[in-house]
Parts: sequence; structure tokens; C-alpha cells
Amino acid sequence: MTVCPEDGPVLTAEQQAVVDQPWDTRLLVTAGAGTGKTHTLVRRMDALVGNLDPDEALEASELLVLSFSRAAVRELRDRIVRHGEHARRVRVQTFDSWAYSLLLQAYPDGEWSAFSFDERIRAATRAIEKGALESLESGPPTHVIVDEVQDLVGARREMVESLLDRLQDSCGFTLVGDPAQAVYDFQIEDPEEYADRADLFLRWVRISYADDLVELRLTRNFRAVTPEARTALPLGPAVQGIGSAPEGADAAAGRLYGDLRELLLDLPDLGSLTDAFTVDSLRSFPGTCAILTRDNRQALVVSELLHTQGVPHALRRSLRDRPVPYWVAEVLRRTRAATLTEERLRELLATIPLPPATDLDRVWRSLRVAARGTGRGTLDVARLRRLVAERRFPDELADPEPARLVVSTVHRSKGLEFDRVILLNPQSLAELRRHTDHLDVPAETRALYVAMTRAREDLYRIPGPDTVTVLRHKPTGRWYRGVPNPRHRWRRDGIEVRAGDVDTLEPAVAPVDAPGAQAYLLERVRPGDTVTFRLRDSLPMGPEQSPRYALLHEGREIGDASEAFRSQLHGVLKVGATWEVHWPEEIAGLRIDCLESVAGSPAAGANAGLGDQGVWIAPRISGIGRFRRAAGTEEEQE
Repeated sequence: MTVCPEDGPVLTAEQQAVVDQPWDTRLLVTAGAGTGKTHTLVRRMDALVGNLDPDEALEASELLVLSFSRAAVRELRDRIVRHGEHARRVRVQTFDSWAYSLLLQAYPDGEWSAFSFDERIRAATRAIEKGALESLESGPPTHVIVDEVQDLVGARREMVESLLDRLQDSCGFTLVGDPAQAVYDFQIEDPEEYADRADLFLRWVRISYADDLVELRLTRNFRAVTPEARTALPLGPAVQGIGSAPEGADAAAGRLYGDLRELLLDLPDLGSLTDAFTVDSLRSFPGTCAILTRDNRQALVVSELLHTQGVPHALRRSLRDRPVPYWVAEVLRRTRAATLTEERLRELLATIPLPPATDLDRVWRSLRVAARGTGRGTLDVARLRRLVAERRFPDELADPEPARLVVSTVHRSKGLEFDRVILLNPQSLAELRRHTDHLDVPAETRALYVAMTRAREDLYRIPGPDTVTVLRHKPTGRWYRGVPNPRHRWRRDGIEVRAGDVDTLEPAVAPVDAPGAQAYLLERVRPGDTVTFRLRDSLPMGPEQSPRYALLHEGREIGDASEAFRSQLHGVLKVGATWEVHWPEEIAGLRIDCLESVAGSPAAGANAGLGDQGVWIAPRISGIGRFRRAAGTEEEQE
């Protein structure tokens, strides 16, 4: 009997066929939801590196393994450690991390840290086309593994196509994906590409490698263990085929969306987030649980409701948010040496309060790859500092979100699974069209299918929260609270906060007592804690900025609002050219997302008494706050 690959090394015949392909095979694998894709990829890597035939075995450095998110990278690395016999040294990277690394090796004098994610991806594509793969320390890859290829769109699709084109005569590949789980069409900026988006990358692969492409499928679901969790699975093949449906993609998707919605509405209703039974169930459930929402507006409101009810949880970050763990700053601050041995690193970490279940073996392995010193078995402290400054810290060590209960958009739950999944009651397509200018029906259908296939055991639904007063400010993209009044206008009454809204150019409360503030952050501040922005000054910092705001935790100052936040707060509140803005005294109800290590100037760190590395701890915040204004300043804003 074949057992679930999660429970051991035994593979099904479908999985074994993937694993056994030679290194030079051009392999495309369609892997449905929960079919053991991650375990199969780990065993595929293991087979490529540990082949019994010396002529067929590859070095770990000859494999290039790319995935979309840090969570997927971390999962692959964990599986490699548990089940990989030969692939322990294979490095798994996100597309963004690999593109950055390629640019640094090909053009080390470039200011790549100043580029956005997409700008670096496009620059890496141009570099590949000019022969930059030859400049890699390990040389061009011999086999490329790409996960979640159904979501290769825009700049990332072009980069992977250029990579495979450049290696066409000398490289095999393993591409894995599921068209039914394509949820990132919205990232496509080119109107022509968007109109022709259905399976665009998959069609390119099939045309480009028509003569020797091997296509295999994984069909047996191992994730869902109850009938409720398997509710949407029978519709998986139909969702996969939306793009080639005879009646057209929109018609097929509309029919399937209706079918999925009816199946979901037939499942048990867990109750409102304000019901005592529902709240107690969320608090007491011992497994992992996710409340999945259609968009970030719903996620923000659900998270606020849970905080109001005292339910511990994490609001899942954007897939591009990459906070560096806070303990890195403490390691750099506490060492005086130019290199660190494993023993010394462990000694330093023993003096720092670490997140629960921190794997020190994985920390050392990952840092040895990313910041290898010149001496045997050492880390280069300067290279470690550059990883923080350039936002290139290893993806598998990025700050985790360890809460048992997670609130997330469907898009941010990509590639994840949970014991229990709770979905908001989905609107009909007619209801969605009333609030959306151009509704992408295939995208809505695939997103609903993805949401319904994240569960291992329980799949429930709940009524969606009231979001009518949470509005998007189009120029900044921020959500804000709007309060209606009898004249049918909206007064701005709160604003969303994000990563980057706390100033990181200088340490908190420098130069007064920066070391004391760092100790306070370590000892007292925890994810989920309430924080408040409080007005420091009455005058704006510039013509298009708000005044300064201090970030307070239990009355203690732990940071300042960043320039980016002050500019966007001005944009949200400045309704018209002649409108006088009354700045809120406080922005309350914000939450600590995590503590992160950030890099500023070494001089700023030294002047603040935090050593000469220029790295310190800063809070990262999330949520949608509420304005508190002084009496008599309640203006009516459109």
C-alpha cells in the first residue's frame, strides 16, 4: 500500500515517474492541489544529486531551484532536511532573491539595493540575455526547477523564459504547477498579455520544447482527509481547463464559480465573528487555522474584529515583505569580531530571547551559505551586515508568522495548507459586478477554488464583515476609514498602516536612550500588541507631508513615522487644494506585526551607542487605525 508522502519516503507511481526522469529531461508536471508536490520535488532533487551513476549525478550547486514565496522556500528547505539524503546543500531561492544575486555577481558595482523587486527582475532578464549566467560563482545551472509555474506572469515570466532560452542546449528542467491555482493574473500590466493570459507560460513551454517535452501529472490528493475538505476537488480538472473551454473562458468560469459557491454555501456556517461560540471555537482550536478573505480590505476588518474579541492571530503579510529577524541586529551589536564560528554564534543567540522553535541548526546552515567567511567554518560579519542592508537575508530565515490562527487573503495563502479553513460567504458574480468595473471571472473562480482546497480537515464559512466604510484612496493605494454624514460626504477617520511606515533611518529615541529603547523592544514588545501614532508637532515637515508622529507602546516611545507614511497621510487627508487639514492627535488601534533588523548608517548607530555596524531593531506595524482628534476639529471631508 502506498502511504501519504508526508508520512514517509514512499512515493506513488505518479510521483516516482517524476523523480526518476534523467537530469537532462525537459519535464512539465501538472500537480493538483494537495498531491504531494513539495515532497515529490524534494525527492526529485535528491535523485538528481545522489544518482548512483556518477556520470548522471549532479553537484548541488548545479541545481537552480526557484519558488515564489519565502513560505514555500522555507517549506522546501524543511522537507529537504527531513527527507533529503543527498540534497541538503541545494539552495532554494525566491525569484527576487536569485535575480538580485545574479545582478550582484554580474555587475557588482551596480546600486541594485535601490531598485524595486520588478526593476531587479527586468534587469536580471537583460543580464541573462547578455550572458550573465557565465559570471555565476558556480557557473550556469545544469538543471532548473521552478515551482508554481501557473503564476509566472509579467516580468517573472520573461525572466524564466530568457533563462531557459539561454540554457536550451545544455540544461534540463522540472517545471511544476497547476492552472487551477493561477491567482496572480492581476499582476500583469501589459493589456495585450492580460487579454492572452490563459496558460501563457505553459503554452510557451509546449511550443518551445515541442520535440522533447515530457508531461506528467500528479492527481492523488493527500491533503484533504475529510469529505468537507474534499468539497471542491472534483471540480479541479474543470478549473484547470478554463482557458481552453469550448464555450469560452468567461462562460466556463462563470458556471464553475456558481458551482463552487453553491458547494461552499452548503457547508456548515460557523457563525459571526461577534458570536461567543465562534470566538471560543477560534480560541480553543488546537490545530492551525486560517480565515481567508477575497481582498486586503476584508482581511484588515476581520483582523480588527478578532483583536476586539481578544483572539490571538497573525495578519499575513504580503509575499514581498521580507523582514529580517530581530535577533540578527543583536548578534551584530554584541560581537566585536570580524568573523563568527558556529560555537560563538550559538553563544550569542543563547543571550537573546528568540522566537519559539527557532532551529539553530538551520540558522547556521543558511548563514554559512549566505555569509561564508574566509576561514574554515566561519561567518563573515561584514557580509552578514550587507545581507541586512541589501535586503538579501536568506528567505528560509525570514521572520516567521507562527500564530496558530492566521487571517490572510487567498493570494497570500498561496502554497499553504491548514487543519481548518474558514471562508467568508462569497458574493455572487452579479453582486461582485456591482462593485467592480472590470470583473475577471476566471481569476475569481480560481481564487475561490484555491481557498476551498487549503484545508486538511475542516472547511467552514462565516458571514463577511461590513466593509462599506473602508475605502481605497486611489492615488496612494491605502485603505482608509470613511464616516458618512447627512450631506453624503465622507470624513476621513482612519488609515491603513503597512511595512515601511516606521522610520528606520535612525534608531528609536536616538540620541536620548537608543540602547534603552532596544532593550525595551526585546523585552516588552510582542506581535499583536496595540500601538499608537501620536502627533509630535503642529507644523508639517514639508509642503506635501504631515507633521511628525511618534509611535507609542504602552506610553513608551518606540519609533517615529517614516517620511513615506507622512507623505501618504497628507495625500489621504488633503482632499482639495484649498482644504485645511486638521491633523489627528492620534492614530490608534494599530498593531505590532513583528520586530525586524534594519540597517542605517554606521555613524547613526555609533552615535546612538549601538555599535559600529549600523544595524538595529525596529518595530513593524499593521492594521487600520482610527483617528482621534482634538475637540472642535471634526471637519467634514469628501
